[in-house]
Amino acid sequence: MAPRRKCPLCGSKQWHKDSSSGLVACSEGHVIQNFRNESGETQDLGNYTMRKRILKSGRKKSARQSRADPKLYHGERARFHYYQCLQLVLRKQIAALIALWDLPPEFETVCRDIWGLHLTLLPRPPPAEPYHHMREQKDSDSDTGDTKPSLDNPKESRSDDDDPQSSSSSSEEEDPELAELLRENSELSSSDEEKDHTSQKQGVQSNYRFVSAYDRPVNCIAVLVVACWIMRLPVMYKDFIDVIESYELPYLDFLRLLSSDMTCHLTKHAVRALSPHFAPSTLYIHRFASRLAKLIYANYGVFTPELNASPVLWRVVQQSTLYGLAKRLGYILSLPLTLHHSLSPTLRRIAPDDPDVQMYDNIPPELALVATAIVVLKLVYGLDGKLRLPRDAKDPASALPDVGGYLSAFRIMGEADDRHNEKRFSSKVSMPTGDMDLATIDEFLNFCERVLIPSKRGESDQQILDNYFPLSTESGGARLEAIVPHSIIKGLSATKINIGETTVLQPGESYTIYHSRDVLGNLPEEQALIITRSAKWIGVSDDYLCEVVERFERRLRRWYYKERRREKEEKESEGERP
Repeated sequence: MAPRRKCPLCGSKQWHKDSSSGLVACSEGHVIQNFRNESGETQDLGNYTMRKRILKSGRKKSARQSRADPKLYHGERARFHYYQCLQLVLRKQIAALIALWDLPPEFETVCRDIWGLHLTLLPRPPPAEPYHHMREQKDSDSDTGDTKPSLDNPKESRSDDDDPQSSSSSSEEEDPELAELLRENSELSSSDEEKDHTSQKQGVQSNYRFVSAYDRPVNCIAVLVVACWIMRLPVMYKDFIDVIESYELPYLDFLRLLSSDMTCHLTKHAVRALSPHFAPSTLYIHRFASRLAKLIYANYGVFTPELNASPVLWRVVQQSTLYGLAKRLGYILSLPLTLHHSLSPTLRRIAPDDPDVQMYDNIPPELALVATAIVVLKLVYGLDGKLRLPRDAKDPASALPDVGGYLSAFRIMGEADDRHNEKRFSSKVSMPTGDMDLATIDEFLNFCERVLIPSKRGESDQQILDNYFPLSTESGGARLEAIVPHSIIKGLSATKINIGETTVLQPGESYTIYHSRDVLGNLPEEQALIITRSAKWIGVSDDYLCEVVERFERRLRRWYYKERRREKEEKESEGERP
């Protein structure tokens, strides 16, 4: 290589070597001096020169074998198999709900249609795995088997192509299913398909994530929720959570319900995605259910009707007078009882700056009904430690129970939920085994047997404990029955009417709105009891319920002052008339 220095005559740094003479010259032709080119070739070798010869064997090296399990599916084929597992679990969930809630058989048809719409609305829909996998296998077979004869004997391959009998025989041997799939996809050219397929593979490999949030098993619960709403079933999100935690609805550890032919192809990522450890929360299910209802209406025009609010509101209040007051207040607050706020009509805009929707309009509808009932209780009882009594027998507060008995009934219902047979074995309830009696231990063992031990085929009616440890079937203790809230509230005494005492406040007087973001502040004991019980019954946190109650209270306050201004303007207009 020529030295990187300037030519002393012209200053050029570009050098080249002449192949014939071996001289090095610059771009102008000036020959560099004192340059020597040595060659290592020799003409004559001595007698003592060592020579080495390498004998190459004709043995071919074996290809490196992969250590990967051939049973496991990867890539798009794994996603297709993942959705097959989800679809099978959804079918088991539908069958379980039909048996638990005595639903009509049309429920399965509705769920199947919604599931098909859900798959088409995914950001990454499941691929057509059989078609792509068969095409890849055919391409690999053709590359390995067909290219070698054509290279060795091109005349023979050319004559085979020209022979009509060979083409007819190859078409007869072709798989009819593959030919039908190829005909369905014939609108796209082969070149465009290959480009799209390779670009899709490169994009998946560069930023690959096996499942997203919309591919999780919680979307199966969202499909069930939307189906119940379409059939106008008065269900709440907590109903699904309760049957999930009691393992009556397949969701937790449902891989044990799948056959080994399906689970053997699942990778660790698929197993992790199909194995949720806890039941989903109310807000988490509502997030996916509201999204699904919005998308199927925006893309396909399938409208999800409003909540069947009357039975749900009765489950919330369990009292006729409180039911009427909560219904009236819900109308004043303009509660949207739809899965998504875009499915309900917008608010009437009086001023140009008025919003179309209000804050917390996209909350679960049963949460809105509970918050409305809490506002009614605060208007009637105050829930701040101060006594409030009606002064007129026509006041609706006189038909409500006494505040002391009502709060004691709340405490009894909260304790009954922890002792209830269906809910006390939940993961959210702390129950030390040392505090259990014999009857509770037996029920807990039966619960573990039903959940952890799969039933054998042919012995589904017989229990394992009865086979190996036969015990008497007599009840070892009294079973705790569910306490009906309506029976508790019905036996309470009514509120007394205030006669002559001016120091006692009236219902709705001296109303206090507590700021939900006040970290240092504490709620009164009466209101904290109702908030805690209601939040647990709905399945949300206490802070979130306090935020919704505060927002509804401020909305009611704005409506109250707006009505007073309107009445004042009407009186002034009537006074100005002659």
